[in-house]
Amino acid sequence: MQRHRILTRPDWQSKVERVGLTYHTPDGQTYWDESVYWEFTAAEIDRIEAATAELQTLCIAAGDFILDRNRFADLRISPAAAARIRETWNAEPPALYGRMDLAYNGRDLKLLEYNADTPTSLVEAAVAQWYWLQERFPEADQFNSIHEHLVAKWKDLAAGIHQPVYFACEPTDEDRMTITYLRDTAQQAGLTTAAIAMRDIGWDPARRCFVDLADQPIQTIFKLYPWESMLADRFGDHALSTMNDTMNAVQWIEPIWKMLWSNKALLAILWEMFPGHELLLPAYLDGPRDLDAWVRKPLLGREGANVTVKLDGITVEDTAGRYAEGAFVWQQYIDLAAGPTRLVLGSWLVDGEPCGMGLREPDSYITTNASRFVPHLFR
Repeated sequence: MQRHRILTRPDWQSKVERVGLTYHTPDGQTYWDESVYWEFTAAEIDRIEAATAELQTLCIAAGDFILDRNRFADLRISPAAAARIRETWNAEPPALYGRMDLAYNGRDLKLLEYNADTPTSLVEAAVAQWYWLQERFPEADQFNSIHEHLVAKWKDLAAGIHQPVYFACEPTDEDRMTITYLRDTAQQAGLTTAAIAMRDIGWDPARRCFVDLADQPIQTIFKLYPWESMLADRFGDHALSTMNDTMNAVQWIEPIWKMLWSNKALLAILWEMFPGHELLLPAYLDGPRDLDAWVRKPLLGREGANVTVKLDGITVEDTAGRYAEGAFVWQQYIDLAAGPTRLVLGSWLVDGEPCGMGLREPDSYITTNASRFVPHLFR
């Protein structure tokens, strides 16, 4: 793999905005960066794809392990939520997508974490970098069939879910554009859809159902909103109590069992199950043990908040955030250096199948929501 510098397109801002990437320069800082790109070989792409598929298999085994051994306490999951997770894990309701973050320097390939519930950077990975490739390097290829996989998955779901499918999120530009794009893929698959803000979802106590602003029952909804946050909200108990209500059940996408994978305790569970696996890093829930270089992450942290990096007993980075009071996992540090910069691969899965990747270049040890997204190709 090689990193190349290149001139940006003169009107790149308007071009990425036209495909939904409106948050390319937040607060004047470069996020979408097409002044560089990464070139991979076909063999490297095959390796990344195969590794992602193998990690997915390990995660499925870890889900069974957590349920069989009742390890929900390690994930700080309540008994009420655990009961619903068991039900949905066994019933296998629709699950759409996820993103594994991988460390890769051309040699070592390791899982950093699994964003299985509310992954973002989707518009830039699925759409923006594809159009960049078509304009700049039409003869090259890209590990990117995310869009096709999403449309195909919605087609598979169409016969078994109630419509319209609602799409809900928080009022941020990135979240709005992410659900707008996902809604478009559902519409391309022939589904009827509707948009709603999370704050506008209502509860009708008489009918015991969730409703939209027109007082119509919500039966299927994709929510770009973490399950742990939803359960902490005032209607969280209603989400649990109606989950197996045959009259008023809501089909939540992603399903509640995704809490098993979006929780970073998964990293320690995987290492306990598969110690020494070439795709995993040592990780523990009770402290760093014998690790002399480690990264401490909150189990439910997001966007690099409240992460600590310690090398040889020295704290080299410690980010602020709102997850400082929760539980943590300690994971062995791995150098993200790849050529002249640090690199994190976001390997995307739709319906459990690897189908593309997006690249981030963090300026520091910790990848945050401000870390630059750069396009890629392979030949």
